[in-house]
Amino acid sequence: ARLLPFAPGSDGGGSIRIPAAACGLVGLKPSRGRVPAASGIDKLGGLAVGGPLARTVADAALLLDAMIAPRDGHPDHHYALRAPGDETPLLAAAVRGEGRFQLGVMTTSAWDDDYDIAIAPEAQAALDLAVAGFAALHHGLEETALLPDASYVPAFRAIWQAGAATIPADTDDEIALLEPLTQWLLARGRALSARDLAEALAALTAFERSFIRQLSKFDAVLTPAMALTPRPVGWYDAHDAEANFAQQVQYTPFTSMINVSGLPAIVLPVHQTENGLPMGVQLIGRPGGEATLLALGAQLERSIRWQDRVPPEPA
Repeated sequence: ARLLPFAPGSDGGGSIRIPAAACGLVGLKPSRGRVPAASGIDKLGGLAVGGPLARTVADAALLLDAMIAPRDGHPDHHYALRAPGDETPLLAAAVRGEGRFQLGVMTTSAWDDDYDIAIAPEAQAALDLAVAGFAALHHGLEETALLPDASYVPAFRAIWQAGAATIPADTDDEIALLEPLTQWLLARGRALSARDLAEALAALTAFERSFIRQLSKFDAVLTPAMALTPRPVGWYDAHDAEANFAQQVQYTPFTSMINVSGLPAIVLPVHQTENGLPMGVQLIGRPGGEATLLALGAQLERSIRWQDRVPPEPA
């Protein structure tokens, strides 16, 4: 809408990348540990990190540099753990937009064996456009797929539910004020045992190691940002929590596994449907690989010029 130059967001399962893709914006989820004040290290499972939303790749990089906030040349990290990488401002990578890279192209997700995931033609069209754009820029492209992992879905559900256990609603009257999905998450989270939680965390750590290893041959991996077009108001089931959760998975199956793995990822608004709905793609980077993602995004932005688009007027 051009009301702001950029804005900070937080991303625990896709909450920067999903709205960015649905609104025609660039959204960047940094590596775990990259942003000192929103590192994810202090969050359950290390899922939620802070990052930027913007209309251009350079604007996203500018805000991310500010969120990293170097002092005397070094970021003010709050924990011993931090993302790999140097102290070079990321804006430089976004402005230069240099380099040739080896890219994977992936349409599988960690949810595929447990939920009915179908990629809409509009999402496939966005992916095809990005593949063609990167091929024209002489990047290497190779199709890849995730190995099945039966532990991911129950472990992620457990952590997602456990994250709701601390919602400050304790009486029946307070809980009744919550939406059905939130009530379900809270009840399930508070019913988990310490063993359940420990096993879920161990399973997600194993997934993280496997996911990073599987994608390690690539400089970045390209996926659809969303499997479906942006969802209309009222589409999510307001009463059946399980159905609502399934809808979330079917809409955006490609985001949460990046939070679990702690990797950086950027959404690029490469396409619009015939009705003017934005459709994006996601690039997943190596640990600490934000500069590569920004360089790739800048290169594609120069050819597509999505920053010049103006949302259509309502009828």
